Amino acid sequence: MISLAEMKPGETAIVCALTASGSIRRRLQDIGLIPGTKVECVQKSPLGDPIAYTIRGSVIALRCEDSCKIFAV
Repeated sequence: MISLAEMKPGETAIVCALTASGSIRRRLQDIGLIPGTKVECVQKSPLGDPIAYTIRGSVIALRCEDSCKIFAV
């Protein structure tokens, strides 16, 4: 199990857990980050933050702070 922040561009994984809480947890769930969702790391910015992911057919950029709270296998 790794956090989404540890993924390299081109890698895919399946979400298995969210450790975020409060409004950010709700936001992540609203964009489709729920257990069982396939996620692909598309691109990392030169400094590593934010990171772009393909989630349910859409490209979403997440801050490293948030992607560290999403775990996948």
